[in-house]
Amino acid sequence: MNIILFGPPGAGKGTQADKIVNEFDFHKVSTGDLLREQISNNTEIGIKIKEIIDKGQFVSDEIIDNLIKKILSNKKYFNRLVFDGYPRNLNQAKTLEYLVKKNNQKITCVLSLNVERDLIVKRVLGRQSCNKCGQIFNEYFRPSSKENHQCGDSFLVKRPDDNEETILKRFETYQDKTLPILNFYKNLNLLHEVNGKVEIDQIFKEIREIIASLET
Repeated sequence: MNIILFGPPGAGKGTQADKIVNEFDFHKVSTGDLLREQISNNTEIGIKIKEIIDKGQFVSDEIIDNLIKKILSNKKYFNRLVFDGYPRNLNQAKTLEYLVKKNNQKITCVLSLNVERDLIVKRVLGRQSCNKCGQIFNEYFRPSSKENHQCGDSFLVKRPDDNEETILKRFETYQDKTLPILNFYKNLNLLHEVNGKVEIDQIFKEIREIIASLET
């Protein structure tokens, strides 16, 4: 079983992907993680990726697709992948469909977290992370306190790009780029809509039920 997880920035894709990994012993595939790994390991492709990113440009589909190809050909992850935010455009979706078939695998389901724009803005603007323990908090929905965070608020930081203008641009880009992909998977009868407006555990309960129904 391979799963694709979609949702606008701030929808909680990463959190739900991690829960799927822990519950079902899957391997998470995030293009951001793959790119950072190549850069960190100072590989030939990593050096090229860093040059592209440092110029403020987007990494090409070809580079990303080649990294995905390596993951899919690794027998350790055979039919045990959850794709977090990939594919990002229709061309990548079609390439992924070709690659999974080439490796005798398949996409079992596509989960789309539905969250309204206003809630996304609030989630992202309130997002904080502790640079000591790594925990994620939110000023509005899950604030740091003495009970849930021993490090103290002095370690809490916000991402520099978590501002309203950037969030709205990302949301619009997601809407424009992702709608054709969702229609693509809807036509393949793989798309499942998930209510992303409720609590984290409630979202995962719905996801778990969808996965369980497909395993039988």
